Amino acid sequence: MKTARVMIVEDEALVAMMVEDMLGDMGCEVAGSFGAVSAALAWLRDHPSPDGAVLDVNIGGEMVFPVAERLREQGVPFVFATGYGDLPRAGFESVQVLAKPINAGALRLAVDRFRMG
Repeated sequence: MKTARVMIVEDEALVAMMVEDMLGDMGCEVAGSFGAVSAALAWLRDHPSPDGAVLDVNIGGEMVFPVAERLREQGVPFVFATGYGDLPRAGFESVQVLAKPINAGALRLAVDRFRMG
């Protein structure tokens, strides 16, 4: 399987580091890790698309949906992560939602889909 380049959008530094560690253990490269929607959007504008992304639904009180929409436009698969049981807004019902704390097995299944894409 190819090495997947995965983007992380997560505002909690410890959670982001945990996801980065899990992805590294799975042989992935972290394409970028961002704690703000604006930073993630700027990075997507200026860099090659990642192979996949893990998106916290609520980033410091701001919803991550603009990043999800940009990824969808670029054909990049992604999963949502949330600790609140928030359901994604209309248009994202088919996107997998990982509950926090993120289960490594569930993340591995998502990453395997990123690699196949």
